[in-house]
Amino acid sequence: MHAEFTAVFRQVPEGYIAFVEELPGANTQGATLEEARANLEEAVTLVLEANRALAEESLAGESVIREPFKVTA
Repeated sequence: MHAEFTAVFRQVPEGYIAFVEELPGANTQGATLEEARANLEEAVTLVLEANRALAEESLAGESVIREPFKVTA
């Protein structure tokens, strides 16, 4: 899957906090900017996986259509 999001990094006394503007729940922190970037990539992956699992669980046993969906913003 390929998608492009906006990562925001804010320096704080402890290091950096990070979040993705377009993806609520995808937020993290790190002692360095590089650590915050790596942690944010993991957070995005986990949020997408969790959302997919929740959707699959809520639709279990139902007849649905799944297909790729691309957005250009």
